[in-house]
Amino acid sequence: MFAVVNINGQQFKVSKDQEIFVHQLQGKTGDKVEFSDVVLINHDDHQISSGEGVKSVVKAEILDHVQGDKVIAFKMKRRKGFRKKKGFRQHFTKIRIEEIA
Repeated sequence: MFAVVNINGQQFKVSKDQEIFVHQLQGKTGDKVEFSDVVLINHDDHQISSGEGVKSVVKAEILDHVQGDKVIAFKMKRRKGFRKKKGFRQHFTKIRIEEIA
């Protein structure tokens, strides 16, 4: 059983007990969250529901708040002595899918 769900503007294919990293969510470690914007759900191998007829909820638990790898933005103009270097780390939330109901 799996579902495709919108979480903070991105679609994820999730199944029970799966751990994924999503863009930062509000909440503390251990909080329970629900996602009701389910796009597609596969009950069995033969039964798939999609579109507006999907009335399902994905329940998850927040495991941790982490930062991603550093991305470097480097600008340079040759022969001018202009160099600019900036680094950025995206904030992520690690969640575990507990139930697809």
